[in-house]
Parts: sequence; C-alpha cells; structure tokens
Amino acid sequence: MHDAYEPVPILEKLPLQIDCLAAWEDWLLVGTKPGHLLLYRIKKDAGTNRFEVTLEKSNKNFSKKIQQLFVVSQYKILVSLLENNIHVHDLLTFQQITVVPKAKGATLFSCDLQSGSGEAKLRMCVAVKKKLQLYFWKDREFYELQGDLGVPDIPKSMAWCENSICVGFKRDYYLIRMDGRGSIKELFPTGKQLEPLVTPLADGKVAVGQDDLTVVLNEEGVCTQKCALNWTDIPITMEHQPPYIIAVLPRYVEIRTLEPRLLVQSVELQRPRFITSAGPNVVYVASNHFVWRLVSVSIASQIRQLLQDKQFELALQLAKMKDDSDGDKKQQIHHIQNLYAFNLFCQKRFDDSMQVFAKLGTDPTHVIGLYPDLLPSDYRKQLHYPNPLPTLSGAELEKAHLALIDYLTQKRSHLVKQLNDSDPSTPSPLMEGTPTIKSRKKLLQIIDTTLLKCYLHTNVALVSPLLRLENNHCHIEESEYILKKAHKYSELIILYEKKGLHRKALQVLLDQSTKANSPLKGHERTVQYLQRLGRQPQHYPVLRLYTKQHYFLREGFRELAAPYLEHIIHVWEDPRPDFHNVLVQLYLERVQGLMKQYLNSLPEGVSAVAAGKEEGDLGEFRSKLLDFLDMSSSYEPARLISDFPFDGLLEERALLLGRMGKHEQALFIYVHVLKDTRMAEEYCHGHYDDLTEGNKDVYLSLLRMYLSPPDVHCLGPIKMELAEPQANLQAALQVLELHHSKLNTTKAIHLLPANTQIREIRVFLESVLEERAQRKRFDQVLKSLLQAEFLRVQEERIFHQQVKCVITEEKTCRVCKKKIGNR
Repeated sequence: MHDAYEPVPILEKLPLQIDCLAAWEDWLLVGTKPGHLLLYRIKKDAGTNRFEVTLEKSNKNFSKKIQQLFVVSQYKILVSLLENNIHVHDLLTFQQITVVPKAKGATLFSCDLQSGSGEAKLRMCVAVKKKLQLYFWKDREFYELQGDLGVPDIPKSMAWCENSICVGFKRDYYLIRMDGRGSIKELFPTGKQLEPLVTPLADGKVAVGQDDLTVVLNEEGVCTQKCALNWTDIPITMEHQPPYIIAVLPRYVEIRTLEPRLLVQSVELQRPRFITSAGPNVVYVASNHFVWRLVSVSIASQIRQLLQDKQFELALQLAKMKDDSDGDKKQQIHHIQNLYAFNLFCQKRFDDSMQVFAKLGTDPTHVIGLYPDLLPSDYRKQLHYPNPLPTLSGAELEKAHLALIDYLTQKRSHLVKQLNDSDPSTPSPLMEGTPTIKSRKKLLQIIDTTLLKCYLHTNVALVSPLLRLENNHCHIEESEYILKKAHKYSELIILYEKKGLHRKALQVLLDQSTKANSPLKGHERTVQYLQRLGRQPQHYPVLRLYTKQHYFLREGFRELAAPYLEHIIHVWEDPRPDFHNVLVQLYLERVQGLMKQYLNSLPEGVSAVAAGKEEGDLGEFRSKLLDFLDMSSSYEPARLISDFPFDGLLEERALLLGRMGKHEQALFIYVHVLKDTRMAEEYCHGHYDDLTEGNKDVYLSLLRMYLSPPDVHCLGPIKMELAEPQANLQAALQVLELHHSKLNTTKAIHLLPANTQIREIRVFLESVLEERAQRKRFDQVLKSLLQAEFLRVQEERIFHQQVKCVITEEKTCRVCKKKIGNR
C-alpha cells in the first residue's frame, strides 16, 4: 500500500445536516436536510495542502427537500431533484430555468454528458414509480428522447452505460438498452443487503455492487474484469478517479485499483456518507456535518513508492498521466516497463516477461543475458540488471527457454524484414548506460546462435529446420563447437552445407561413414549431399573436380560416382554434356571389367547371351549402358567412341554410330556382324525422319546393306575375324514390302539387281501405287467433309443474323422490370 490521497478538512461541524453534494472547478455545492443550498468557493494555497474556504451564497429558500444535485458546467446549469420533481437552475444565479412537469413523482435521476468531437450532448433518465423517462437538453429545455420504458420495480440506483442504462432495484440489477424497444436484460441479484449501487466509470462502463463485491459491466451487460473488487465492508457510494476507484465505507474511505486489483489506501474518516468530484484529482467526501477534500499525492512521489513496492503496472498508469514533456514521459514509461518485464522474469512469469520485452524493442542480447550460458562470457559481463538474476534449472529452465524461443523467433522475423531498410529502429537498453548492438546482422547472428542452443535444450527436431534456413545467420565457430559437443553430426553437415563449407562437410561424412554406431554410417548421405550440391551452378567446378576423379574418387568415393550422376541426370534432368560423358565412361569401365570375367568363365563352344541379358552385375550395368546410350541426347559420341573396344561391345558401338549419323556403319554391325535383322529394322524405325536430310533415307541404307553390302573394313581397324558379308535378297524384298512408304521409289528400283524377277518389282510398285491412291482418296473425302462443315456454319450464321431486336426507351427488362433505355 502507498498514499495516493491525503484527507484535508474543508467544512467542520456544519450546523445543518448534509444530504447531497455537487462540485465543479473551485466550487462546492452542499444541499442540506432543511432545504438550504450552500455554495462554497475553495481555493488551494500555493505550495501547501491548505485551502481557503469562502461561503459565497446561501439560499435558504431553495427547496423544502433537496434529494439529488448534478452540475453541468458546460451548460452552466444545475439539475436537481427537489420535492420529487426535476428542476433546472442557472449555475451562477440559481434562478430557475425550467421544471420537467411530466417528471412529477420522480425518485431518482441520472445524467449523461457526451462530450465528443462536436458539441456536448446531455441526456437524462428519470425514474418515476415503475417507469423510466428519457430526455435530452436543448435550447434551455429538456425534451423527451423517446417513449417511457416500463421496469419491473421502483429503481433504487441507476447510471448510464454508453447506450444502455444499468438499473438497480430492491432485489436485482437489470440492463435496459436504448435501442428504441427498451430491451431488458436481467443481470444478477443485489445481494443480502438489498441495497443496490451503480456507479458510472470514466470509460463509459459501470461499477455494480453486490454486498462487498463490485464488478465492472459494459453496455452489453458483460463483465469486463476477470475478478470482482472485494471491499473490506459494503460500500455506501463510489467515485471513479482513474486509475483509482474510491468507495465510501461506513467507517472509512477505501481506495483501490481495478487493474491490477490492489488495495491502495484506507483513509479513516468520521462516518462518511457522500462523495463527489469536481474533475481529475478533485474529490470531496462528506459526513452529516463534515466535508473533507482528498488531495492527490504528487504522481512522482507515488511512482517512487510503487517502484519500491514493485507495483509496476500501477506505476505505468500514473506515469502516463504525468504532465511532463513527451520526451521525459516516454523515457520514464519505457524505464518502468523494462523494470516491469524484468520483475516478471524474476517472478518466473517468462511468457509475460518476453511479451513486454518484445513490445519495448529491448536489445535482444540484454534479454538473452537473463539466461545462463547463452552469451559469450566477455559480452555477458558488460550487461547490468536491476537486481540479481533468479537461478533456473530443470523444468523451470526449460519453460524459460521455450518463452525465449517464441520471443527470439518474433524478433528474428522483424529484423529480417528490416535488413534492407535504410533507417531501421534501434534497440533500447534494459538498463540505461548498458551498451547495445546496433548492427542488424550481428543481432541476427546472436539470435540464430541462441535459438540453436535453445533448440538443443528443448526440442532437437527444430535444429535442422533452423540450419536449413536460407538466411540462417548462426555463428560458424560457436555453432560448430556446440553441435560437436552434442554429437549432432547430421545437423553439423547442414550447417557446413549452408555456409558453403563443403570440404568440411564431406570430411565429416567420410569420418562418420566408418563408425558403426553413427547415423551417417555408409555412403548414402554422401551421395545425397553431392546430389544437393549438384543443383547449384556456382558449385559446378567442385562437381567437375569430382566427376574427373581428381579429388573425390582418389579419397575413396569412387563407388559413389555413378549413383550421384544418375540422380543429377535422371531426377534433375541436368543436360550438361560433361555429366553424361562421365556416366557413360563409368558404365563402360564397369562393363569392361565384368565382361572379361564373363567371357573367361564361358565353357568352350558356348556363345555369349544377348547384350544386357547377362546374369549379375554385368547384365545390370550393360543394360544401363545400352539404355543410357539410347535415351540420352547430351553425351558426345564423337569423344566417347574411341573409348569403346573394336573387338566387343558392338551393340553399344552401333548406338554411338547412329547418334553420329553414320547409319550405314551402324546397320553393317546389325546386319552383317550381329546378323540380327530385327535390331536393324528397330534401328531404322528409331532414326527415320522424313523431314531430316540425314535420316529420311535410313531405310534405303538398310536396303542397300542387304543388296550391296560394303567391305568389312568400313568399320575401321576392327580386330574381330569376320566373314565377307553376303547379299540377302529375301530380306531386301521384305523391306520393300513392309516399308515401301518410307523409301524413295526411284532410288529403291535402281538398287535392285538386274536379275530381280519382274514379279517382285511389280508387287513393290503395286504397293506404292495403292498406298498413294489411298492417301489421295482420304484427302478427297476430308476435303468434302470440310466443305460441308463450312456450308453448314455459313447457313447457321445467316439464320442467326436474320433475327433482330429493337430496343426503345419504353422497352422493359423481363427480370428486373426496369426500362432498358434508362440504363
């Protein structure tokens, strides 16, 4: 508790019993039981808490009974309940302005002054028996706002709440909406004392009493506070002086705050009964014969006391009310907020503390320094805090780390967005005089490294996603140290990869690949690493080094080359010739080694099986080689063909020759070396293209190969012993029969030998002519169909164009019934 107000006597032992009070500026109105109205002028002596009190007016004939007073200084009027009717007097002369005749029999009234951006508006609600009458003030008169509202009982207490009125009856509270219908909402009972108390608050809400409890309601009748205020006795009346709410209790005045819920002060006075306010920090309390003024203790003194008591939330509210310059006020508020956030951390309310630090823009390193072992010791020694830091361990430390993770993630996102800003916001110190870090990149480095440490403490699964971020700023050496210490080698490789330290990453992979208990055992992760590396063009020199076997293969990664290149070519569809050439060479090297073993193992007189059909690794790799030579269009056959032997692997050589456009040499291998007419026809089928000069006569080359085979030396210095090639007229005639449409007829006839029978030539020519006749008939039918479709479309166009619609100003739409001409 601290002293917010000091009671100072204003009137003592007044001979007349006080029944009501009202005040404005330096004036105090006292209504007495005999009906006298007393007007006092109260002036404060400068520099003291003494007041000069002067009785300015005493109206002994004001009324027989003064029940209620309300001052509207903006209109210079006094609204009063006199002898059960509403009267309005001039505030300066006390001359009566008007009486509300319809309000005769009134027992209670409540006024609401709305002072927005425009002219102030005065509304009044009057309780007359079981009805509420609503008025508004205009041109020195009260006019009815709307019709009377019926209520369940005679109101005992009421107050405006925005566009609602909260009414307390003998047993219950109700909320009545000003929605034109007077909707009524029952709230809750008044309590055991059966004395309702409704007090308007400065923010448009109302405080409603239930015995010694008070709740705050909005215009919907919804409670806005988590917990009710709990007074030490039942309040008689209340007044709101933000941030305080002052209640008059039977023996003393009690001062509390709504948020936070605190008992601030208890002021003992002799049987207080009434309270009124003349504005901010001008409060009068009265008993039957005494009047006191509650003089506010200076805000600066209150703040000092509150900071000592660690009541930071209330200190902040008071600091915002000070009349200091904007700069000084902002600086003090910021200082209090930092102390508040630090105190929350010491109370181990880590989430709340981090939320406050985030709003303040406090230097993240000062927040990280609250935790043990997260900052380098040299920098940590430069940081200062208001009090000793709490000792954290076990579950508390984990909870604190989780709150820090949320805070740092938010700060990181904010800093990343600011990276390219020319004038970013600068962090503020937690304690004045403590150095701050202004470099955003340096802050990001500290934040990311701290996040890494926190993840290792709380959730290791988050380490990898952090390190994989493209804008990851983890400090390399420190992160390397803590990952090695934690034996997180998979995560260490991610760190190296993102920082471009590929040799370090590969060295770790090599070291771990031979350790039995390591998750990186084997070569799979190395392959994956190289595959990821291969997608980045800037690492192409490293990859060439790898594929050329100048570094990686020599270091023991030879068996990884083919899987790595297969991924680059087949998955990423990389078209670079170097990769394709090297993969062919790797396949060839493996096939040659296995081929020698295979041929040596064959029994005498047993022939080798077809290429790619061998058992085991030879069949697998030779099949891969054949498929790749057939599929890929990126390798360079002219560079590779010299690597293939002249005494074997003829199927592969034929594919290379075909890719080079040397169709006759390729077909010679299929027809006269391998003696496989099916493969020769498949070769022609794959290479035939009637639009390409080099490929449109491939079937003609096959025909020539059957009818006039070249010399065996057309293949070059081949070391195999081959029989002299022989003509094959039957195979040639079959080509003429099956593929006549793909042959140049004239050239084909000239290739046929002179002894060819007329019948075979006639069959060939008949097939050609029949095929061309069919093509001509097909084209004629297609032309006729297109012409018919054209005529149909023209007829349909003419039909639709004949229909017309005239739109006049009188024409109306069938749907909306509006005139079309007016649109």
